[in-house]
Amino acid sequence: MTKFHLSATILSPVAAAALVLLPACKPAPAPVEAPAKPAPTAAPTATPTAAPTATAAPAPATNAAAPSETSAPSVDLKDPVAKVNGEDITKAQVEEAFAAAVQASGVKAADLTADQKLNGYRQILDELIMDKLVAKAAAGETVSDEDITAEIAKLKKQFPTEEAFEAQLKEAGQSPDKLKTALRTMLQQQRWMQSQIKDGDKITDADAKKFYDTNTEEFKNPETVKASHILFMVNKDDSEEVVKQKEAAAKKAAARAKKGEDFSKLAKELSEEPGAKDSGGDLGFFAKDRMVPEFAEAAFSQKPGTISDPVKTQFGWHVIKVTEKKPAGTVPFEEVKDQITAYLKSAKQREAVQAILKKLKDSAQIESTLPPAN
Repeated sequence: MTKFHLSATILSPVAAAALVLLPACKPAPAPVEAPAKPAPTAAPTATPTAAPTATAAPAPATNAAAPSETSAPSVDLKDPVAKVNGEDITKAQVEEAFAAAVQASGVKAADLTADQKLNGYRQILDELIMDKLVAKAAAGETVSDEDITAEIAKLKKQFPTEEAFEAQLKEAGQSPDKLKTALRTMLQQQRWMQSQIKDGDKITDADAKKFYDTNTEEFKNPETVKASHILFMVNKDDSEEVVKQKEAAAKKAAARAKKGEDFSKLAKELSEEPGAKDSGGDLGFFAKDRMVPEFAEAAFSQKPGTISDPVKTQFGWHVIKVTEKKPAGTVPFEEVKDQITAYLKSAKQREAVQAILKKLKDSAQIESTLPPAN
Protein backbone atom coordinates (compact mmCIF):
# COMPACT_ATOMS: atom_id res chain seq x y z
CA MET A 1 0.00 0.00 0.00
CA THR A 2 1.26 3.47 -0.81
CA LYS A 3 2.25 5.48 2.23
CA PHE A 4 2.17 9.26 2.29
CA HIS A 5 4.20 11.71 4.32
CA LEU A 6 3.05 15.16 5.35
CA SER A 7 6.11 17.37 5.50
CA ALA A 8 4.99 20.43 7.43
CA THR A 9 8.04 22.06 8.93
CA ILE A 10 7.60 24.78 11.50
CA LEU A 11 10.56 26.74 10.19
CA SER A 12 8.50 29.76 9.24
CA PRO A 13 5.28 30.51 7.41
CA VAL A 14 7.32 30.95 4.24
CA ALA A 15 8.69 27.42 4.63
CA ALA A 16 5.29 26.20 5.76
CA ALA A 17 3.98 27.35 2.40
CA ALA A 18 5.69 24.26 1.01
CA LEU A 19 3.38 21.72 2.63
CA VAL A 20 4.22 18.66 0.57
CA LEU A 21 2.66 15.23 0.28
CA LEU A 22 5.02 12.62 -1.12
CA PRO A 23 4.57 8.89 -1.71
CA ALA A 24 7.24 7.02 0.22
CA CYS A 25 7.07 3.92 -1.92
CA LYS A 26 5.70 2.80 -5.26
CA PRO A 27 4.02 -0.46 -6.29
CA ALA A 28 6.46 -3.08 -7.54
CA PRO A 29 6.95 -2.95 -11.33
CA ALA A 30 5.80 -5.73 -13.60
CA PRO A 31 8.27 -8.62 -13.42
CA VAL A 32 9.05 -8.46 -17.13
CA GLU A 33 10.56 -5.00 -16.95
CA ALA A 34 14.27 -4.86 -17.59
CA PRO A 35 16.64 -2.57 -15.68
CA ALA A 36 17.07 -0.21 -18.61
CA LYS A 37 17.27 3.55 -18.96
CA PRO A 38 13.94 5.42 -18.76
CA ALA A 39 12.15 6.09 -22.00
CA PRO A 40 12.48 9.68 -23.29
CA THR A 41 9.81 11.97 -21.95
CA ALA A 42 7.46 13.85 -24.19
CA ALA A 43 7.56 17.05 -22.15
CA PRO A 44 9.97 19.06 -20.04
CA THR A 45 10.81 17.31 -16.80
CA ALA A 46 10.39 20.31 -14.53
CA THR A 47 6.95 20.61 -12.95
CA PRO A 48 5.45 24.01 -12.12
CA THR A 49 3.97 24.73 -8.72
CA ALA A 50 0.30 25.56 -8.43
CA ALA A 51 1.15 29.03 -7.17
CA PRO A 52 4.41 30.81 -6.47
CA THR A 53 5.85 30.48 -3.00
CA ALA A 54 8.44 32.75 -1.55
CA THR A 55 11.22 30.25 -0.94
CA ALA A 56 11.83 26.57 -0.47
CA ALA A 57 12.63 25.10 2.93
CA PRO A 58 16.40 25.17 3.47
CA ALA A 59 18.63 22.16 3.87
CA PRO A 60 20.51 22.57 7.14
CA ALA A 61 23.54 20.56 6.15
CA THR A 62 25.80 19.85 3.19
CA ASN A 63 25.76 16.51 1.42
CA ALA A 64 28.77 15.14 3.28
CA ALA A 65 27.98 14.16 6.85
CA ALA A 66 30.66 14.04 9.50
CA PRO A 67 31.28 10.89 11.53
CA SER A 68 28.67 10.39 14.24
CA GLU A 69 29.43 11.89 17.63
CA THR A 70 27.69 11.68 20.97
CA SER A 71 26.53 15.31 20.65
CA ALA A 72 26.55 18.01 18.01
CA PRO A 73 29.48 20.46 18.08
CA SER A 74 28.55 23.66 19.89
CA VAL A 75 27.79 26.82 17.91
CA ASP A 76 27.12 29.78 20.21
CA LEU A 77 24.39 32.10 18.99
CA LYS A 78 23.94 35.64 20.26
CA ASP A 79 20.49 36.80 21.28
CA PRO A 80 18.93 38.28 19.24
CA VAL A 81 20.51 36.60 16.24
CA ALA A 82 19.29 39.35 13.93
CA LYS A 83 17.10 42.43 13.64
CA VAL A 84 14.84 43.08 10.67
CA ASN A 85 13.59 46.64 10.42
CA GLY A 86 14.03 46.84 14.18
CA GLU A 87 12.23 43.54 14.95
CA ASP A 88 14.19 40.78 16.69
CA ILE A 89 14.80 37.26 15.42
CA THR A 90 15.66 35.50 18.64
CA LYS A 91 18.09 32.73 19.38
CA ALA A 92 15.18 30.53 20.46
CA GLN A 93 13.40 31.05 17.12
CA VAL A 94 16.48 30.11 15.12
CA GLU A 95 17.25 27.05 17.24
CA GLU A 96 13.64 25.82 17.12
CA ALA A 97 13.49 26.25 13.34
CA PHE A 98 16.88 24.58 12.91
CA ALA A 99 15.84 21.60 15.05
CA ALA A 100 12.64 21.20 13.01
CA ALA A 101 14.60 21.35 9.74
CA VAL A 102 17.10 18.74 10.93
CA GLN A 103 14.30 16.43 12.07
CA ALA A 104 12.40 16.84 8.80
CA SER A 105 15.52 16.12 6.73
CA GLY A 106 16.27 12.89 8.57
CA VAL A 107 19.79 14.08 9.43
CA LYS A 108 21.02 13.52 12.98
CA ALA A 109 22.19 16.68 14.72
CA ALA A 110 25.06 14.69 16.21
CA ASP A 111 26.34 14.01 12.69
CA LEU A 112 26.83 17.68 11.88
CA THR A 113 30.16 19.45 12.14
CA ALA A 114 30.33 22.96 13.58
CA ASP A 115 30.72 24.38 10.06
CA GLN A 116 27.72 22.43 8.80
CA LYS A 117 25.64 23.56 11.74
CA LEU A 118 26.66 27.18 11.24
CA ASN A 119 25.82 26.93 7.54
CA GLY A 120 22.43 25.53 8.51
CA TYR A 121 21.85 28.44 10.88
CA ARG A 122 22.65 30.87 8.07
CA GLN A 123 20.06 29.24 5.80
CA ILE A 124 17.47 29.16 8.57
CA LEU A 125 18.11 32.79 9.44
CA ASP A 126 17.71 33.80 5.81
CA GLU A 127 14.36 31.97 5.80
CA LEU A 128 13.21 33.75 8.94
CA ILE A 129 14.31 37.12 7.60
CA MET A 130 12.40 36.61 4.36
CA ASP A 131 9.44 35.35 6.39
CA LYS A 132 9.26 38.58 8.34
CA LEU A 133 9.53 40.68 5.22
CA VAL A 134 6.99 38.73 3.16
CA ALA A 135 4.58 38.23 6.09
CA LYS A 136 4.49 41.97 6.75
CA ALA A 137 4.02 42.77 3.06
CA ALA A 138 1.25 40.16 2.71
CA ALA A 139 -0.54 40.92 5.98
CA GLY A 140 -3.31 42.82 4.21
CA GLU A 141 -4.37 39.85 2.05
CA THR A 142 -7.72 38.40 3.07
CA VAL A 143 -8.07 34.63 3.53
CA SER A 144 -11.44 33.27 4.62
CA ASP A 145 -12.17 30.22 6.76
CA GLU A 146 -13.74 28.68 3.66
CA ASP A 147 -10.42 29.07 1.84
CA ILE A 148 -8.63 27.20 4.64
CA THR A 149 -11.24 24.44 4.66
CA ALA A 150 -10.81 24.01 0.90
CA GLU A 151 -7.01 23.74 1.23
CA ILE A 152 -7.31 21.11 3.95
CA ALA A 153 -9.73 19.16 1.78
CA LYS A 154 -7.13 19.16 -1.02
CA LEU A 155 -4.52 17.78 1.36
CA LYS A 156 -6.83 15.06 2.65
CA LYS A 157 -7.55 13.85 -0.89
CA GLN A 158 -3.91 12.81 -1.16
CA PHE A 159 -4.30 10.30 1.68
CA PRO A 160 -6.10 6.97 1.50
CA THR A 161 -8.16 7.68 4.65
CA GLU A 162 -8.95 10.43 7.13
CA GLU A 163 -7.10 8.43 9.78
CA ALA A 164 -3.96 8.30 7.62
CA PHE A 165 -4.05 12.07 7.20
CA GLU A 166 -4.39 12.65 10.94
CA ALA A 167 -1.60 10.17 11.69
CA GLN A 168 0.79 11.92 9.32
CA LEU A 169 -0.23 15.29 10.72
CA LYS A 170 0.66 14.08 14.20
CA GLU A 171 3.93 12.54 12.98
CA ALA A 172 4.92 15.88 11.46
CA GLY A 173 4.37 17.59 14.80
CA GLN A 174 1.41 19.59 13.53
CA SER A 175 -1.89 20.18 15.30
CA PRO A 176 -5.01 21.09 13.30
CA ASP A 177 -4.74 24.67 14.59
CA LYS A 178 -1.08 24.94 13.57
CA LEU A 179 -1.93 23.58 10.14
CA LYS A 180 -4.71 26.13 9.69
CA THR A 181 -2.37 28.96 10.72
CA ALA A 182 0.32 27.76 8.31
CA LEU A 183 -2.18 27.43 5.47
CA ARG A 184 -3.62 30.88 6.11
CA THR A 185 -0.16 32.42 5.98
CA MET A 186 0.70 30.39 2.90
CA LEU A 187 -2.39 31.63 1.05
CA GLN A 188 -1.76 35.22 2.12
CA GLN A 189 1.77 35.10 0.80
CA GLN A 190 0.82 33.33 -2.42
CA ARG A 191 -1.89 35.87 -3.16
CA TRP A 192 0.35 38.80 -2.35
CA MET A 193 3.16 37.36 -4.45
CA GLN A 194 0.83 36.78 -7.39
CA SER A 195 -0.42 40.36 -7.08
CA GLN A 196 3.19 41.53 -7.39
CA ILE A 197 3.95 39.26 -10.34
CA LYS A 198 0.74 40.30 -12.14
CA ASP A 199 1.25 39.31 -15.79
CA GLY A 200 4.99 38.85 -15.38
CA ASP A 201 4.62 35.08 -15.76
CA LYS A 202 2.48 35.19 -18.90
CA ILE A 203 3.53 32.73 -21.62
CA THR A 204 2.28 33.09 -25.20
CA ASP A 205 1.77 30.33 -27.75
CA ALA A 206 4.75 31.79 -29.60
CA ASP A 207 6.92 31.36 -26.50
CA ALA A 208 5.86 27.73 -26.20
CA LYS A 209 6.44 27.05 -29.90
CA LYS A 210 9.91 28.59 -29.77
CA PHE A 211 10.83 26.31 -26.85
CA TYR A 212 9.44 23.31 -28.73
CA ASP A 213 11.39 24.12 -31.91
CA THR A 214 14.69 24.62 -30.05
CA ASN A 215 14.33 21.46 -27.94
CA THR A 216 13.03 18.94 -30.45
CA GLU A 217 15.15 16.11 -29.01
CA GLU A 218 13.11 16.34 -25.79
CA PHE A 219 9.96 15.44 -27.67
CA LYS A 220 11.12 12.40 -29.60
CA ASN A 221 9.67 9.04 -28.64
CA PRO A 222 10.74 5.52 -29.63
CA GLU A 223 8.32 2.97 -31.00
CA THR A 224 6.06 1.72 -28.22
CA VAL A 225 3.45 -0.97 -27.77
CA LYS A 226 0.64 -1.39 -25.32
CA ALA A 227 0.32 -4.94 -24.08
CA SER A 228 -1.04 -7.18 -21.35
CA HIS A 229 0.32 -10.51 -20.23
CA ILE A 230 -0.44 -13.58 -18.17
CA LEU A 231 2.59 -14.83 -16.26
CA PHE A 232 3.26 -18.34 -15.00
CA MET A 233 6.28 -17.82 -12.79
CA VAL A 234 9.30 -20.12 -12.85
CA ASN A 235 12.03 -19.88 -10.23
CA LYS A 236 15.63 -20.57 -11.18
CA ASP A 237 15.72 -23.59 -8.84
CA ASP A 238 12.53 -25.17 -10.18
CA SER A 239 12.83 -28.65 -11.65
CA GLU A 240 12.36 -29.39 -15.35
CA GLU A 241 9.06 -31.00 -14.48
CA VAL A 242 7.79 -27.78 -12.90
CA VAL A 243 8.97 -25.78 -15.92
CA LYS A 244 6.99 -28.09 -18.23
CA GLN A 245 3.91 -27.84 -16.00
CA LYS A 246 4.05 -24.05 -16.16
CA GLU A 247 4.49 -24.18 -19.96
CA ALA A 248 1.47 -26.45 -20.25
CA ALA A 249 -0.58 -24.06 -18.12
CA ALA A 250 0.54 -21.17 -20.34
CA LYS A 251 -0.51 -23.06 -23.48
CA LYS A 252 -3.97 -23.66 -22.01
CA ALA A 253 -4.30 -19.98 -21.12
CA ALA A 254 -3.23 -18.95 -24.63
CA ALA A 255 -5.76 -21.31 -26.17
CA ARG A 256 -8.57 -19.89 -24.04
CA ALA A 257 -7.58 -16.34 -24.95
CA LYS A 258 -7.39 -17.15 -28.67
CA LYS A 259 -10.91 -18.60 -28.48
CA GLY A 260 -12.16 -15.19 -27.38
CA GLU A 261 -12.19 -15.23 -23.57
CA ASP A 262 -11.64 -11.83 -21.99
CA PHE A 263 -7.87 -11.46 -21.58
CA SER A 264 -8.08 -9.21 -18.53
CA LYS A 265 -10.34 -11.66 -16.71
CA LEU A 266 -8.00 -14.53 -17.60
CA ALA A 267 -5.04 -12.58 -16.23
CA LYS A 268 -6.88 -11.89 -12.99
CA GLU A 269 -7.77 -15.58 -12.72
CA LEU A 270 -4.50 -17.19 -13.81
CA SER A 271 -1.55 -14.81 -13.74
CA GLU A 272 1.02 -15.27 -10.99
CA GLU A 273 2.38 -11.76 -11.42
CA PRO A 274 2.06 -9.70 -8.23
CA GLY A 275 -0.75 -7.20 -8.71
CA ALA A 276 -2.33 -9.00 -11.67
CA LYS A 277 -5.65 -9.35 -9.85
CA ASP A 278 -5.90 -5.56 -9.86
CA SER A 279 -4.22 -4.71 -13.17
CA GLY A 280 -5.54 -7.57 -15.28
CA GLY A 281 -1.99 -7.97 -16.59
CA ASP A 282 -2.04 -4.52 -18.25
CA LEU A 283 1.52 -3.18 -18.77
CA GLY A 284 0.51 0.03 -20.52
CA PHE A 285 2.75 1.45 -23.24
CA PHE A 286 6.46 0.61 -23.16
CA ALA A 287 9.52 0.96 -25.37
CA LYS A 288 11.47 -2.07 -26.50
CA ASP A 289 14.41 -1.47 -24.17
CA ARG A 290 12.13 -1.44 -21.12
CA MET A 291 11.54 -5.19 -21.27
CA VAL A 292 13.75 -8.24 -21.19
CA PRO A 293 14.76 -9.23 -24.76
CA GLU A 294 12.57 -12.33 -25.20
CA PHE A 295 9.44 -10.53 -24.05
CA ALA A 296 10.24 -7.41 -26.09
CA GLU A 297 10.90 -9.37 -29.30
CA ALA A 298 7.60 -11.21 -28.97
CA ALA A 299 5.55 -8.11 -28.13
CA PHE A 300 7.01 -5.91 -30.86
CA SER A 301 6.65 -8.61 -33.53
CA GLN A 302 2.92 -9.07 -32.84
CA LYS A 303 0.09 -7.27 -34.53
CA PRO A 304 -2.43 -5.39 -32.35
CA GLY A 305 -5.24 -7.65 -31.19
CA THR A 306 -3.23 -10.87 -31.42
CA ILE A 307 -2.37 -13.37 -28.69
CA SER A 308 1.09 -14.92 -28.52
CA ASP A 309 2.07 -18.50 -27.94
CA PRO A 310 3.83 -18.94 -24.57
CA VAL A 311 7.07 -16.94 -24.36
CA LYS A 312 9.85 -18.03 -21.99
CA THR A 313 11.86 -15.41 -20.08
CA GLN A 314 13.89 -15.44 -16.88
CA PHE A 315 10.62 -14.83 -15.01
CA GLY A 316 8.69 -17.74 -16.45
CA TRP A 317 6.14 -18.29 -19.21
CA HIS A 318 4.17 -15.37 -20.61
CA VAL A 319 1.09 -15.16 -22.77
CA ILE A 320 1.07 -11.73 -24.40
CA LYS A 321 -1.72 -9.70 -25.94
CA VAL A 322 -0.74 -6.55 -27.85
CA THR A 323 -3.55 -4.02 -28.07
CA GLU A 324 -1.95 -0.98 -29.67
CA LYS A 325 1.27 0.25 -31.30
CA LYS A 326 2.72 3.73 -31.63
CA PRO A 327 5.48 4.34 -34.18
CA ALA A 328 8.64 6.22 -33.31
CA GLY A 329 8.41 9.91 -33.92
CA THR A 330 8.21 13.39 -32.49
CA VAL A 331 5.26 14.31 -30.31
CA PRO A 332 3.21 17.01 -32.10
CA PHE A 333 3.42 20.49 -30.62
CA GLU A 334 -0.31 20.66 -29.91
CA GLU A 335 -0.08 17.59 -27.66
CA VAL A 336 2.55 19.14 -25.42
CA LYS A 337 1.75 22.84 -25.72
CA ASP A 338 -0.01 22.97 -22.35
CA GLN A 339 2.86 21.16 -20.61
CA ILE A 340 5.44 23.47 -22.17
CA THR A 341 3.40 26.52 -21.23
CA ALA A 342 3.15 25.35 -17.61
CA TYR A 343 6.89 24.64 -17.52
CA LEU A 344 7.83 28.06 -18.90
CA LYS A 345 5.29 29.79 -16.66
CA SER A 346 6.83 28.11 -13.62
CA ALA A 347 10.30 29.26 -14.64
CA LYS A 348 9.06 32.83 -15.08
CA GLN A 349 7.33 32.68 -11.71
CA ARG A 350 10.54 31.59 -9.99
CA GLU A 351 12.48 34.42 -11.61
CA ALA A 352 9.82 36.96 -10.67
CA VAL A 353 9.62 35.71 -7.09
CA GLN A 354 13.38 35.93 -6.64
CA ALA A 355 13.37 39.48 -7.99
CA ILE A 356 10.56 40.49 -5.62
CA LEU A 357 12.33 38.93 -2.63
CA LYS A 358 15.59 40.65 -3.54
CA LYS A 359 13.82 43.99 -3.73
CA LEU A 360 12.23 43.41 -0.31
CA LYS A 361 15.55 42.44 1.22
CA ASP A 362 17.52 45.26 -0.40
CA SER A 363 15.07 47.84 0.95
CA ALA A 364 15.09 46.40 4.50
CA GLN A 365 17.39 47.24 7.39
CA ILE A 366 18.91 43.92 8.44
CA GLU A 367 21.46 43.34 11.18
CA SER A 368 22.88 39.85 11.78
CA THR A 369 25.22 38.60 14.49
CA LEU A 370 26.09 35.40 12.62
CA PRO A 371 29.57 35.37 11.08
CA PRO A 372 29.42 35.73 7.28
CA ALA A 373 30.10 32.73 5.05
CA ASN A 374 33.66 32.40 3.79
